[in-house]
Amino acid sequence: MPYVNIKITREGATVQQKAQLIKGVTDLLSSLLGKNPQTTVVVIEEVDTDNWGIGGETVTERRKHRL
Repeated sequence: MPYVNIKITREGATVQQKAQLIKGVTDLLSSLLGKNPQTTVVVIEEVDTDNWGIGGETVTERRKHRL
């Protein structure tokens, strides 16, 4: 039973996009590794950019520097 945890920042992934991610990952595991789609679990966690850090600073701060 595969378990896939996808973490993305919480900023606008639509319901349809998340459904496509779940289906795409499930299909990939099925076709590539022969895993049963009926027992494949995919979880998408959305994280606020203030709670996601890269290189010692939050994603929120990093993105301010890009502008």
